[in-house]
Amino acid sequence: MPLVTGIRFKEKSKVYYFDPGSISLKNGQKVLVETVRGVEIGTVAVEPKEVTEDKLVLPLKQVLRTANEEDFVVEEQNKQKAAEAIEIAGKKVQEHGLEMRLVDAEYTFDGSRVTLYFTADGRVDFRELVKDLAFALKARVELRQIGVRDEARLIGGFGPCGRELCCSSFLCEFQPVSIRMAKEQNLSLNPSKISGTCGRLLCCLRFESESFDIEKPQAASIGVGACVITPSGEGRVTAYNRSKGILSVELEDG
Repeated sequence: MPLVTGIRFKEKSKVYYFDPGSISLKNGQKVLVETVRGVEIGTVAVEPKEVTEDKLVLPLKQVLRTANEEDFVVEEQNKQKAAEAIEIAGKKVQEHGLEMRLVDAEYTFDGSRVTLYFTADGRVDFRELVKDLAFALKARVELRQIGVRDEARLIGGFGPCGRELCCSSFLCEFQPVSIRMAKEQNLSLNPSKISGTCGRLLCCLRFESESFDIEKPQAASIGVGACVITPSGEGRVTAYNRSKGILSVELEDG
């Protein structure tokens, strides 16, 4: 089995597998890796281990070396350049009269390429904008449209529960969420109560859906008159609401 290491390029982002070669790596170490966009700096999230080929996209890119103090200086400079790129791009967007909102920017490690992330209600013709930005930023420019869930992850914030958004705190990948999950959990279908700050269904609706899928068939097999054991004692089922999955139980005396 191939020996791989998992690398993240942003905190709480997706983990990508790379070939560590003969380099000894530990969690939290900064490394330089070869990617399709060029050389980038990332953080070791999974120490080298063997993984079956069916879980990998081969061939794997290489970990070039561990990062040093000079690399950290370059990384910080790139963050400053990214902030400046957002400001410059914002002015260019206004000049071109485009309906788009810039969310984030990031430079590759060597500074030759900058990716700008934006949201928009529909498709945007930004060909002329790219030409202007390439000249102003003196780098190759890529504009990437993202959805509102990705925007919430990049910006961060707090959900209706009062905790930091799941997407920006610990979720590595978005999973499909459906209104059916809210129905199965007997939650209010009021959009304001089951939607996150991004306006989409709450990611946490998925957390317990698998448990409900397991519990429902078991409850459905219990009929009126069946003997059951509850935390308060033994009893018999007097009624069963199938749509809500709720049992009414009359406890036995004594």
